[in-house]
Amino acid sequence: MTDAVLVYDDDCGFCTWWADFLEARSDLRIVGFSALDPSLRDRLPPDYESCSHLVTDDAVYSCGASIEEAMLRTDLGSGARPIVRSLRSVGLYRDVREWGYRHVAHNRSLWGKLLSKHPPAREAATSEDEAKADDPS
Repeated sequence: MTDAVLVYDDDCGFCTWWADFLEARSDLRIVGFSALDPSLRDRLPPDYESCSHLVTDDAVYSCGASIEEAMLRTDLGSGARPIVRSLRSVGLYRDVREWGYRHVAHNRSLWGKLLSKHPPAREAATSEDEAKADDPS
């Protein structure tokens, strides 16, 4: 069992698709922004809703680094671990990784047309709306 937790925007269909993809291929625990408990929230940066995070006992990886680390923990990415760990010391690699993450994140609505799942945060909101509609008071 892993100590790693991927924290993501669970109000985003594209993000939800990726979270499910990573969960199916690793032993990561997946937690959406709407389901954060205080102890996990305290480990995140103040602007945590600006990107995903991978939290371990020893570190917090944010934005591109979080997805990179999550992918390395999958069955598909395990073979790339030595290469990526070497590349992390190269500033240009880190810059390109973060640029790529931001480029995809800023175009989630476009990417979501290709890869998307119904976000859990919206299911909770829908259930609350339905309950209010059924309440005769």
